[in-house]
Amino acid sequence: MRAYSHKTSAAAIAVILAAAGACTAFAHDAQHQPAAAAISDSPEAAYLAENNSAMDKMMADMELKPSGDVDRDFVAMMTPHHQGAIDIAIAVLKYGKNEQIKRIAQEIIVDQQQEIAAMKLAISDPLPPSEAAPTQATPDNTPAGTMQGMDPNMKM
Repeated sequence: MRAYSHKTSAAAIAVILAAAGACTAFAHDAQHQPAAAAISDSPEAAYLAENNSAMDKMMADMELKPSGDVDRDFVAMMTPHHQGAIDIAIAVLKYGKNEQIKRIAQEIIVDQQQEIAAMKLAISDPLPPSEAAPTQATPDNTPAGTMQGMDPNMKM
């Protein structure tokens, strides 16, 4: 687990939120709809659909009624935010081709899971059930078993 200063954490959160807003704006921009329709059967369309779904779920799950406990409210909002990053990273593992980007996505998954656990521990909430972090994911149309586990050819 990494130790971050408050300034680093705040800056990272600001960057993530700005990127999330830009992604949402782009995904819903009416000017881009014809291009999306032209690639509706492509891996890009499948990725965009999963990305949009993850973003919509994240934004909905982040809305909450304040509890009066700033720390709990922070964790309640940041948990779906981190889960959204995990879900988007999984989509990149399914459809992305760039091995460097896929490695970064793997790191995001592990880091975000660790941060969710650390936040829950900090407010004495129970940890989510333990499960392996996905390191590879297969598109729904890929035969099962073709991309399980770590890619033995991936450079570390």
